[in-house]
Amino acid sequence: MTDSRVSLRVGVATEKAQRARNEDSVSVDDGLYLVADGMGGHEAGEVASRTAIDALRGLGAGTPTPADVRSFVRKAHAAVRDLPSTTGRRPGTTVTGVVVTSHGETPCWLVLNVGDSRTYRMAGGVLEQVTRDHSEVAELVERGLVAAADAPHHPRRNVVTRVLGGGASDVEPDVWLLPVSPGDRMLVCSDGLTDELSDARIQAELRAQDEAQPAADRLVAAALAAGGHDNVTAIVLDATLSPR
Repeated sequence: MTDSRVSLRVGVATEKAQRARNEDSVSVDDGLYLVADGMGGHEAGEVASRTAIDALRGLGAGTPTPADVRSFVRKAHAAVRDLPSTTGRRPGTTVTGVVVTSHGETPCWLVLNVGDSRTYRMAGGVLEQVTRDHSEVAELVERGLVAAADAPHHPRRNVVTRVLGGGASDVEPDVWLLPVSPGDRMLVCSDGLTDELSDARIQAELRAQDEAQPAADRLVAAALAAGGHDNVTAIVLDATLSPR
């Protein structure tokens, strides 16, 4: 349930690209806007991402808090861990996204993340990554061992260090509570988009289209044109804030 003062225009686009199937799953219902990027081979990744999304749907009800996010993410982690392994590898999935909630009298974006899919906010035409990648390369960049400019081409760039499912017995999501500002544009996407397009290119594509659905279509088309090596998914949310 979104805050009644926040009106959203929503666009979503997803393509399997060069992969045999699309293992990304999305939620754009009941005020919950998530992308999950599954892994595990064969159909395991698709099942893992869908299982995670289904387990998180309850976050769309009421006015969720960061504590609610952590509770639901732990349940989703357990649900994915309980899936059978058909390839010798445990199924797993990233998840990232946003739900509109409120903190006191203030409408807020409640952003969550596990893995290397990403959520961005664009305000005043400037794009900023809200989430932090849970990946080996992101950790190397933070420690100063790899230059940020080299990260997109590093051979370990797709090795994630935190997922739902997988081998870990528990998982802790990153959670942010950000006030909604009029004109905010949120982007939730899988790494099939960010592996192909730089942040500067994503910002340019978002600036080039005012409407949410054409903007999502434009981003996915640009990723496919740039190579489209992995499943690519984009959700674009445009916010209008009404006075109380």
